Amino acid sequence: MSGTLLNALAIFVGGIAGLTLRRPMSAATQSALKILLGAFTVYVGLSLTWKGLNGSFGQVLKQLAVVLGALILGNITGKLIRLQRGINLLGHHAKEQYVHARPDAPGHFGEGFVTCTILFCAAPLAMLGPAQEALTGDWRPLAVKAVMDGLATLAFVGVFGSGVVLSVVPVVAFQGLVWLGVKLLQPILAQHALLDSVTATNGMLVFCVALIVFEIKKLSLADYLPSLAFAPLLTWLLK
Repeated sequence: MSGTLLNALAIFVGGIAGLTLRRPMSAATQSALKILLGAFTVYVGLSLTWKGLNGSFGQVLKQLAVVLGALILGNITGKLIRLQRGINLLGHHAKEQYVHARPDAPGHFGEGFVTCTILFCAAPLAMLGPAQEALTGDWRPLAVKAVMDGLATLAFVGVFGSGVVLSVVPVVAFQGLVWLGVKLLQPILAQHALLDSVTATNGMLVFCVALIVFEIKKLSLADYLPSLAFAPLLTWLLK
């Protein structure tokens, strides 16, 4: 769970920095950080996918077909159960809280806690990151989320105050549960040689995060989360 702990540390540091710094981050600094974060996300996503593809040329093509099939089936399933719509509703609620928040208003401490808990736990990386770390020990997707959450906390504490920092508790609890659940499945997936397909599919989803960071394409990324379940299933069926 080192990635989740790094995520928690980033939220805490971002909160402390936001409470102590008097000047907001300049636009130039924000732009530079956005580029660096996007580039790192591209690297993490593609390296995970590359790591999950191995064997002969024919085997790699078969694995790519599995990844593509998993993404298609996952997206269909996500749309049917309205994953992205549910997350959008949570995000809309959090946005409304942020827009109408007043630092001097009573109860803004609790509003900050609830708003940031929703934003940090509803993000697709809150599931993709712990899942990848539980499967292979790779915490880099959570490093991407740590930077995102840390920068968000830096901005939110100026509106909501110190209540934002307390969101670290549910973030650790939620991501810890995801990590634990996937960790229990890891021996079964490893025994049947199904880990690579999950890693390759997860890498593509992390890469899609970069498209959102760079504002290249607006994706309903949450709808693709079921792809992580279809990847090992398709691999097993095609053996």
